[in-house]
Amino acid sequence: MKPQYELGKILQDYKRYIETASFNSWQKRTLFALARCRTVAMGGHIDQCADPECSKLHLSYNSCRNRHCPKCQGHQREIWIQKRQAGLLPVGYYHLVFTLPIELNPLALSEPRLVYDTLFQTAWATLNGFAQTPNFLGATTGMIAMLHTWGSTMSLHPHLHCIVPAGGITKKGDWKNAPRVNDFLFPVESMSNVFRAKYVAELRKKGIEDKTLFDELFKKEWVVYAKKPFGNPNSVIEYLGRYTHKIAISNHRIKAVEKGRVTFKVKNYKKEGKPELLTLKTEEFIRRFSMHILPKRFVRIRHFGLLSSTSKRLHLQNILQQLGAPKLKTRAVTLQHLICPTCKKGTLKTVYQFDNRGPPNHWLERLQSQKNRSPEKSNAMM
Repeated sequence: MKPQYELGKILQDYKRYIETASFNSWQKRTLFALARCRTVAMGGHIDQCADPECSKLHLSYNSCRNRHCPKCQGHQREIWIQKRQAGLLPVGYYHLVFTLPIELNPLALSEPRLVYDTLFQTAWATLNGFAQTPNFLGATTGMIAMLHTWGSTMSLHPHLHCIVPAGGITKKGDWKNAPRVNDFLFPVESMSNVFRAKYVAELRKKGIEDKTLFDELFKKEWVVYAKKPFGNPNSVIEYLGRYTHKIAISNHRIKAVEKGRVTFKVKNYKKEGKPELLTLKTEEFIRRFSMHILPKRFVRIRHFGLLSSTSKRLHLQNILQQLGAPKLKTRAVTLQHLICPTCKKGTLKTVYQFDNRGPPNHWLERLQSQKNRSPEKSNAMM
């Protein structure tokens, strides 16, 4: 069901605020792209159903394809998931979450690339350091890490969701299963302390010299949260489908836009995630959303160790053989054809494309004529 309210429309109505607010140029460029998404400003195309019994015409405006846009994530998500299906090992998987404390939020706002790159680097260094310790695994494991920067209220809450296989490969090239498949992969309290130490050390290496900040960071207990392990690769795919291309807010969460305020659905984690409504001034709503616009070309989903592209080329087939699994066959990534929304069976074929001036009058007349016809006559059109 199409949502009643959309982020893009909110941004359209507040263009003047965006122009004058203290957003950086990349944030403004992104916000304006989202405001134009699927409007005449983007140009568009006219599609026709290929089924001769239908032949219905459909007018569509182009998408912005921005990764922060709530309208544009479905297509990219499907492509990404199909690629991951071809590379997951047939083993159990763990789910870990590495979270940065709130004391780092000011630095994350001023130096987002530094803070988030360091989060990826130190999370992997911590995890693989434990994995290579003989008392725990004694092998190199892998990790798919996805950066989320938001909490339910769109406050700044940087954290990594990490998918980790239940095992690793030894220096001799042998697969080694993790000893506790149904338990935590490694002791999370120890991982939290090591993660904190590595993160602060890496900040120092990168030129951050803020003794007050470092003192506060060492006073705070950092959190590496271990969630229930996945039972099989299919469970991992299902999870990835929900989380890989998530953004700070979806259009379906927006429940009201009126009198200069936006009301949206949130989870109250102090009440076990109970759903509630939060109302903000529209300017504050946009400001919070802007905090989660990532730097240009920043990679928010990364692969490490056994799950990196280089390692998979070198070791994947060998690991599959050791696990008694069939060899993977290379296959092209495919997506379902766009199905005609009228007849639900024919595929759509583009018959005309137009720029931001819109479609010519004769196409608009044909679309209007089709709209005015009865369903029976429309099916016989052309």
